[in-house]
Amino acid sequence: MKREELKQAIVDTLLSIAPEIDAERLAADKPLRDQTDLDSADWLNFLVALHARIGVDIPDADAARLTTLDKLIDYCERKR
Repeated sequence: MKREELKQAIVDTLLSIAPEIDAERLAADKPLRDQTDLDSADWLNFLVALHARIGVDIPDADAARLTTLDKLIDYCERKR
């Protein structure tokens, strides 16, 4: 999966949890939770759905530092 495809898979997964998000306005270098207003339960649901979609397991210890879209993409690229 190429970087752009991975980004789209992450954004699509995010939209499946919070369809009201304007994906075009997401800044790749800004904290996702701040941009999307996801609470901790929604964030967990997003990470579980992302695992199901792309097959990358994100343990709690790693999830805390994966705050931006860029960081998520980089992490998933390394783990795939």
